[in-house]
Amino acid sequence: MNNANQAVHAQTWQPVCQRRDLVANSGVVVWLDGAQVALFYLPDDPQGRVLHAIDNHDPRSGANVIGRGIVGQLQGQLVVAAPLYKQHYALADGHCLEAPAERLRTWPVRLHGDEVQIALN
Repeated sequence: MNNANQAVHAQTWQPVCQRRDLVANSGVVVWLDGAQVALFYLPDDPQGRVLHAIDNHDPRSGANVIGRGIVGQLQGQLVVAAPLYKQHYALADGHCLEAPAERLRTWPVRLHGDEVQIALN
């Protein structure tokens, strides 16, 4: 096991919802340590990464709306388009394609049986 895998395995995983709560190719919002986290479930992702967890707070509008954004691909990356001002945030690391210095927080997320878990870091 490499160091990156060890770091993920050493984290504390917090259950946040069940698989049945997810909507394919869309977002749902869960609470994690007082923060709203947008979960995106992409069962047909060709790279095999079916779950993504990203901050639900849109820094441009100040609203908690990222979970309502549209998911797609732009510049070879999986992104979510913020619903109000349409910035595109990469689901892999949260950076904004239009303003690279702007970034949303992301979390490691996994399915453990039918339970969706996010790593506290």
